[in-house]
Amino acid sequence: MSNESNLLVERDGAVAILTFNNPKALNALTAATFEALEATLEELATDQSVRAVVLTGAGNKAFIAGGDISVLATLNVESARQFALLAQQVIDKIEAFPKPVVAAINGYALGGGCELAMACDLRIAADTARFGQPEVKLGIIPGFAGTQRLARLVGKARAKEMIFTGEMIDAATADRIGLVNRVVPAENLMKETLALVATMTDKSMSAITLCKEAIDHGLEMDFARGARYEADLFGLSFATPDAQEGLAAFLEKRLPKFK
Repeated sequence: MSNESNLLVERDGAVAILTFNNPKALNALTAATFEALEATLEELATDQSVRAVVLTGAGNKAFIAGGDISVLATLNVESARQFALLAQQVIDKIEAFPKPVVAAINGYALGGGCELAMACDLRIAADTARFGQPEVKLGIIPGFAGTQRLARLVGKARAKEMIFTGEMIDAATADRIGLVNRVVPAENLMKETLALVATMTDKSMSAITLCKEAIDHGLEMDFARGARYEADLFGLSFATPDAQEGLAAFLEKRLPKFK
């Protein structure tokens, strides 16, 4: 990717590692970064050799410390709205990505950085990580769907406390309230993240994609409709080659070889 986008793409076997690479600016998000991220996700979604994606930040200070304040200061009502819609469009693609997406949060995840991390399927935090939605300190509000995802992840009251105060929380608190899946020593962050991802990449990708659909879309329905939707996807899973292979392998007492 170009230097302007500040997005590095690397491969570790079946895992694509995307690094937000502007440590001098604490990996602040720009329109160019969002555009590069969107293009990269579209490419990786159809790359059958990629079975999972890890997002992380360059350096040891920040995952993403938010949007570029110097850019935000130039926005007006309409340009701010358009920037928020661009960010939401790309972040929604993280959430809807057909393969597991894991955030390896190596430092500050503030503002847009916290919002982007919340769209990932799993969040692994270094013990040095810090989280927050500090927009009210600038006289603005979260614009990348932070008010929506944070409340759904940690509950309305805790989300309001974080957003109304604009204060940061540490990794241990983020773990306690359910904002992250686990906290690991900073020096082991990528090792632990890739080890967790490895437990997914040998599974049926079609099944994981359907599970992701059932969870994400089902949570937007009432329980009865969500359960019916799950039953529909359960039936659909039996039409996949992976189901045939997985069931046959179990009966034949061998490891499955998923495509």
